Amino acid sequence: QLQKDLEEVKELLTKATRKRVRDVLVAEKHRLEMEIKNQPPPKPKDAVEEEKSSLGGYTVKINNYGWDQSDKFVKIYISLNGVQKLPAENVQVNFTERSFDLLVKNLNGKNYTMTFNNLLKPISVEGSSRKIKTDTILVMCKKKREEKWDCLTQVEKESKEKEKAAYDTTDPSEGLMNILKKMYAEGDDEMKRTINKAWVESREKQYKGDIPMDI
Repeated sequence: QLQKDLEEVKELLTKATRKRVRDVLVAEKHRLEMEIKNQPPPKPKDAVEEEKSSLGGYTVKINNYGWDQSDKFVKIYISLNGVQKLPAENVQVNFTERSFDLLVKNLNGKNYTMTFNNLLKPISVEGSSRKIKTDTILVMCKKKREEKWDCLTQVEKESKEKEKAAYDTTDPSEGLMNILKKMYAEGDDEMKRTINKAWVESREKQYKGDIPMDI
């Protein structure tokens, strides 16, 4: 499109006689030439098709994983059917000292991503890697210090500490109530019916004098 505009401006220049009109056209010609020069070269059709193919269809966020650890590594296991059939360059992991992100390109027409930020402790970027096994990706995060991790991320740690604080109370009946409330809030209908039934039965026993304490 820009090339056609430039050709038309050049044609107008050959016909223009007034200086002011020529100056405008010369300025526009220069602007178009610079814009064309700064454009990235068009990709060959094969390269465009290859890029589309490598990106696959749409991106799926991975939420399910398993993990364990040794003295030197934290290991994250991600299950993806058929991942071993992909070219190695289609499975990319980028590490920083406190995070990593995984990108799997064009697996059965989809891309898959997973990101871990705020890892619990620092890792060695150079010592970390990934391995592709049958239907599984293993991400190996090399620990900077050989110490046990209680969880994977700082957010998980804070969440556990808050939960522990909610139950850690000097009054055991209050701690029990907190646990029951959490179970009731997160449970399904069957769980709620069970808790309600237990609550009613404990109240009945208390009124009969079987239980002196209010639980």
